[in-house]
Amino acid sequence: MHLSDLPALRHVRQSLEWHRRLVSAVLVGVAVVAALVSLSPRTGRTREVWAAARDLPGGEPLRAADLLADRLPVAVVPAGALLAGVPVVGRLLAAPVRRGEPLTDVRLLGPSLLASLPHAGLVAIPVRVADGAAAAAVTRPGDVVDVLATGDLTGADTAAPPVVVAASVTVLSVPPHDAGAGDDAGLVVVAVTPEQAAAVATAAGVRRLSLVLRLP
Repeated sequence: MHLSDLPALRHVRQSLEWHRRLVSAVLVGVAVVAALVSLSPRTGRTREVWAAARDLPGGEPLRAADLLADRLPVAVVPAGALLAGVPVVGRLLAAPVRRGEPLTDVRLLGPSLLASLPHAGLVAIPVRVADGAAAAAVTRPGDVVDVLATGDLTGADTAAPPVVVAASVTVLSVPPHDAGAGDDAGLVVVAVTPEQAAAVATAAGVRRLSLVLRLP
């Protein structure tokens, strides 16, 4: 190689070294930006919905302490979710709800329930029956039933004869049974007089309840 070529080679090497450093710096910068993006909080759209503050049984009215406002990404908000701010206190749960579960419209008995009462002066009450699966299979809204009190809640007194505590009452709703919540008893909402409601409530505290279908 001629000595006159050495400065040219040195220039080429310096140029290649400069470009190598430039590419390395760019790659490092891209890696830093990617890391910052992955660590930064996502700013997607969210929606605030009502959720259960604790495990809630079916057939009981909601209280303020039972609710919490949970903000969820819009993509995971379930269909029919009740938005925070919608009044739900006092509404009746149709089925058990797990802690943290968003409340949806199918979990609550509709406000039209009272409008379906067949006569003035009646009230709607939930009746938790021992043979819940069977009751849900054969009972439909509009059916006429007797509410029976059978053995006691402990199962010790099996000799006590069944007693009719509410005769010829109309079924208003049969909420879906939630086997996953570990609730073995069914729930049926019936229209009763205030006196029948008191009798059912008293019996439910000490005895198991059952339903008998009647002709309308």
